[in-house]
Formats: sequence, structure tokens, C-alpha cells
Amino acid sequence: MKESSNKVIVGALLGVSGLLMAISTLLIGQDVSLQRVLDFYLLDGVMSSHYASLLAGFAFLAMAILALLSIKKRKYQGVLSAFLLVISIVPLLTLLDSSRWIADLGGFPAIGSGQGIIKYAALLALAIHFLYAEKMTLRQQQVLQLFPVVLVLLWIGGMKFTQLEAQGIEDLVRSSPLMSWMYSIWSVQTASNVIGVYDLVALSVLILSLQFKRLLLLGIAMAGAVMLTTQTFLFTWPAALSGETLLTSGGQFLIKDLWFIANLVLYYYLNNRDENTL
Repeated sequence: MKESSNKVIVGALLGVSGLLMAISTLLIGQDVSLQRVLDFYLLDGVMSSHYASLLAGFAFLAMAILALLSIKKRKYQGVLSAFLLVISIVPLLTLLDSSRWIADLGGFPAIGSGQGIIKYAALLALAIHFLYAEKMTLRQQQVLQLFPVVLVLLWIGGMKFTQLEAQGIEDLVRSSPLMSWMYSIWSVQTASNVIGVYDLVALSVLILSLQFKRLLLLGIAMAGAVMLTTQTFLFTWPAALSGETLLTSGGQFLIKDLWFIANLVLYYYLNNRDENTL
């Protein structure tokens, strides 16, 4: 993959996801997830959730515009990185709050609403790359892009072995022509376990690809299949889209997987960097 192709794909993924997040955030208005952010930062009495949604919506819009502009002009990457840092760090820090973890399962690391929050690690990795790639070794850059993908596969994949998560994904799986067949073979819990095993195998192959390059395409294909399958739920799961807000909060959770595809694209590029003309 050439650097130009890498920039186009990553820029397009950030542009599309940012635009969809912006529109839906602005239309949704007051949202529980934004209220939790305000509560965590003790801003509940300072800023209304309506104002917070406007702020978040315009931040995503700026991210989308800057990502698309940076495809052609590198000078926009610095500003894009600043927005990515803010957009990712603000929610990621709320993982320190106990409300993100499932108390009935012992709290940390049984992740609840934090499932949508850890996805911001993908944007953080991209921001750091845009800002500091020239000061990092090639291996450090590779690990940086691999980390958020491994993190989400490990954490959300690990949750698949719990009854709560198995039941939580049931509607998604049943709505999918690609996955609904699993319930004709296995129980809800067993099907979830199988998905969890797949996620753990995919992350293992990805980690091994750091040392064994022949596993690179397999690891990216396995992890990419998870993210792409998630995107199909936008069209098969009735609760993902809304005529009033475009994406529901559930739809926003799904669209964030485009960020991990950007990580994988960049990881692939970095693994073949010596073969490209820079």
C-alpha cells in the first residue's frame, strides 16, 4: 500500500464516521453518555447536556472536515490531531468512573457503558501517530496502531463469555443474515462464546504478526472482518438507525468501529513501509 492510498483510506474513514457522529449527536441532543461525561468532570451545574451535545457535535464535524482536507494537504494534520486528542481523551478518562463498569460482575474489568468509550483509543492512537510518528521507531508506530485493536478485541471479546453480554448481542446477531444461523446450531450463550473465541484468536494472530510478517494479512483480515461485520448491523438491526437522528446511540456505537479499520490500514502500511517510496 502506498502512502497516498493510506492517507485517502484513513482520511475517508475518519471523514465519514466523523460526519455521521456529528449529525446524529447534534440531532440526538441530550444524551445519557454525555451527561455521564459532564458528571465525571463536575460540569453538570456549569454546562447543560444540550450545550454539551452541540460542543461534541461540532467537534466531530471539525474532525470530519479536517480529515478530508488532510488527504490532500498535510498542513491540516496538526489541527486534526488536536481535535482527535480532545475527542478521545475527554471520554477515555471517564473510564476511571465506576459507572462505566458492571457492579454485578465485580466492577473493573467487567465493562458496561465503557464498551463505547474504549473505542476512542483508536482515535488517540491516530492522533499520536500524526503528531509524533517522526520521533518514533517503526516498531513503536506499529505497536501504537495495533494496541487499540487488540484492546477492543480483548475487552469486548472477553465479555462475550458472560451471560449479560451474550443476551446483549442477541438482537444484533438475530438481525444479521451473516450471523443469525449461529442460533440454529448453538444456544445464545454458546454462540456468544464462539464469537469471543474468534475475537481472541484474531487478536493473538495480530500480536504474532509483529514478529511473523507472514501472519499479517491473516490477522488484519480476521480483525477487519469483526469491524466490517459490525457495520452491517447498521442496516440489519432496526435500532441502529433513526429517521429523526440518523444514527441512534446504538448506531453510534457501531460506526466507531470504522476507527479501528483506520488503525488496521495504518498498521498494514507501516508493516510494508520499507517497500514503499516515501
